[in-house]
Amino acid sequence: MSVEQKLQDLGLSLPNPPQPLGAYTAVSEAGDLLFISGQVPLRDGKLMYTGKVGDTQTLEEGQQAAQLTALNVLAQIRKHLGGFDRLDHIVRVEGHVSCVDGFYAQPAVLDGASELFAKVLGDKAGHARSAFSHSQLPANATVILVVIAQIRR
Repeated sequence: MSVEQKLQDLGLSLPNPPQPLGAYTAVSEAGDLLFISGQVPLRDGKLMYTGKVGDTQTLEEGQQAAQLTALNVLAQIRKHLGGFDRLDHIVRVEGHVSCVDGFYAQPAVLDGASELFAKVLGDKAGHARSAFSHSQLPANATVILVVIAQIRR
């Protein structure tokens, strides 16, 4: 089953890939690796989740922010590759979570992204992951994901 069909079965669709928020490219290809620049929870050019988990956002809302951000990652991959046929797998996910002091569930927030990747990509979703806590992220985003993916030549 295709990635698009799996998304449709889940009631989801890929957003238009967001434009970079600065002077960089959204995706850089080096050899058989794609480096996807930090993605935020944007939909139609609007930041949908802002502020800190544990303050303006609940854990569940943080997970939703991570899920939307993962959809933006997939949108960037699809745009760059023209589809998902050449995607071998997600190699690494680096997740940055804006949260209050004393909040230690950053991995649970990022599960929103990892679980989406697993549901949509199946065997192509297995990845190493790191979670980081921040008092503030660019544009006041709740979550930022930086992803490395391996592609087939």
